[in-house]
Amino acid sequence: MRGRLTPVDPTGLADLDGIVMRSLRTGRITQRQIRNADGLELPIALKQTLVVNDPAAMRAASLLGLGVTMIAKPDALPYLERGELIRLLPGWWVDAGPISIYYANRTLLPSKTRVFVDFIAELFQRERYSERFAGSLG
Repeated sequence: MRGRLTPVDPTGLADLDGIVMRSLRTGRITQRQIRNADGLELPIALKQTLVVNDPAAMRAASLLGLGVTMIAKPDALPYLERGELIRLLPGWWVDAGPISIYYANRTLLPSKTRVFVDFIAELFQRERYSERFAGSLG
């Protein structure tokens, strides 16, 4: 972003070099909608300067300064906290859905599974991951 104006809304993203993701399943560029707290929802229009098929490659390319991208906040958080990445539109986010743990059922649940579920729940609470990972919280 050196020497560039920071966009003030999602329409400003169209002027920037974009690092986008191609779906392994369909081969198409992944299309996303971005929203804000007022409920306004817009399609994201990034220039397709670099196309990859792996979120880690998207992050690595953005760290190298090759363009802007949309990656999950848990993947970006350490780099945001260290100032290696910046969040361009803090009032906007893409809702990728909840983080869930799936298992067969509660009856006759193996103790190892119960311990794992409890560990993850405690970790999320202790580290405040629900707040830190929320895209809507800046």
